[in-house]
Amino acid sequence: MYDLKITNARLRGRGDERFTIGIEDKRIAAIAPALDQPSAQQLDAGGNLVTESFVNGHLHLCKVYTLERAGQKALEEYQQDGMSHALDSIRSAAAFKTQYDRRWIIENVRKACDLAVRHGVTHIRAFADVDSKGKLEGVAAVLQAKQEYAGKVELQVVAFPQDGLIREPGALELMDQAMQMGADVCGGIPWIETTREEEQAHIDAVCQLAARYDRDISMLLDDVSDPEERTLEMLCKKVLEIGWQGRVTAQHCRAMALYPENYFCKLTELARRAGIGFVTDPHTGPLHLRVKELLAAGLPVGLGQDDIADAYYPYGECNMLEVAFLASHLLWMTSFQDMESLYDMVTTTAAWALGLKNHRLQVGGDADLVILSQPDIYHAIWRHQPPRAVIKDGRVIGNP
Repeated sequence: MYDLKITNARLRGRGDERFTIGIEDKRIAAIAPALDQPSAQQLDAGGNLVTESFVNGHLHLCKVYTLERAGQKALEEYQQDGMSHALDSIRSAAAFKTQYDRRWIIENVRKACDLAVRHGVTHIRAFADVDSKGKLEGVAAVLQAKQEYAGKVELQVVAFPQDGLIREPGALELMDQAMQMGADVCGGIPWIETTREEEQAHIDAVCQLAARYDRDISMLLDDVSDPEERTLEMLCKKVLEIGWQGRVTAQHCRAMALYPENYFCKLTELARRAGIGFVTDPHTGPLHLRVKELLAAGLPVGLGQDDIADAYYPYGECNMLEVAFLASHLLWMTSFQDMESLYDMVTTTAAWALGLKNHRLQVGGDADLVILSQPDIYHAIWRHQPPRAVIKDGRVIGNP
């Protein structure tokens, strides 16, 4: 007996054909026009599209719903003058973290995770700040949410030194403590250090920590309007040096939009050798990495929400279809084929970039699925409505 059977389902690339999906032991056991084997539970997709559930490749989860506490100054600085004041914005937002307390942070985190369930987001790479102001309060709150939402939303908790490692006293020791607490990923943001040598030292320190605790790496790189920033190149070289290929995700990389063509071509090849996955959030700033060129080069690029009502972005619902809708405009990806790529960027490609190798609607794939409210990708992105049903590990967890 199947644990769950989804009938009358459309699948991507199969036109108007209808299928039945059989799920057993948290895996997709069978896909066929009809399955005679009985099931403990059955859902009728009603001719709508069934796909992999959504993956949010980048969310600062410790910061959600803090905009009104943090104020507008950092938000204005981050987005003005083509992002040339991004460093000033991070400095302006830093002081607020002296108010960090896991007791109110966890309440905000729960609101965001509840939205994730509603919108079919079952995997989030969740950043939590580590610094001398907020200490480990954000990490503790996000780790608590990871336990509370187990079986609904998988949180990959990133210990993130938002204010630097070299210029922030004690940050490296706090990062080490965050790893001991159970953080899943070593974060970094080397471009905010003062010199090239300090940027390299930041990268080296994060990579050493990742090797010590056998953790993946996620870094915010070159997130500023400066074509001279080269921290992505520096990270790629370090990844090759330590043999961490396929375990590193590069977030933002906005300066890539300004790179000379020859340098960009060389950088693309270097990123391929290093097995780097990319995540972009074009709705949160006026610059973004070169998505179409990276996809054409065969590099995985996912989308992230980045922020929900915090000091860097005033909106957000943890709705990856909404993120894809915004990206369609901002990246000028408006053909039907572009929309298919955007949908991959919030499902399968995003999963690959985050190290989720079995997030595919195929026999043997993980049973993390959504039954959409529409019959095709075009209308799903256009309307960006909550799914009719959300399935995690073969169990129905959301049915708005």
